[in-house]
Amino acid sequence: MRPAHWGAVLGSGVLLCSACNSNTPERVSADIESEKLRLTIVRTATDPFLPRYNLTMTVEGTGGCSSSTELFPDTGYASRRNIYLAGKGMIYVVGQFDARVIDSHSCRTTLSEFRHLDRDVVFIGSFDEDRDRHWSYYSAFERSEQPLGSR
Repeated sequence: MRPAHWGAVLGSGVLLCSACNSNTPERVSADIESEKLRLTIVRTATDPFLPRYNLTMTVEGTGGCSSSTELFPDTGYASRRNIYLAGKGMIYVVGQFDARVIDSHSCRTTLSEFRHLDRDVVFIGSFDEDRDRHWSYYSAFERSEQPLGSR
């Protein structure tokens, strides 16, 4: 093969790989000072080309409690998770297709139906992609609440 062809093949490969998802887990944490909790959501690509991700949430309390749970996977632009402070030390982690309730005293995480969530809550932030499609956390001071529907 001529050198010009090798350059074209190499350039095409680099361009193709730049569009690929890395299967390296992206770990992002948020401290919820008022409840003395740290939430971490790890996003791991499951497809090299399509926006498909597994999401694992870990909760750590300052009293030594901790828990880990698998969230509903992102099967296409549905990874955003909004975080809300509810009454009685409860934290809501709400996605487009699932809602988790965290008891800040025990770090216990339960799956909840949307209709059972209190409506009188305070938005405190969200886990979401940034402009470069990297996993990030935005506090309510950095960005207002965003809808959970598809982009």
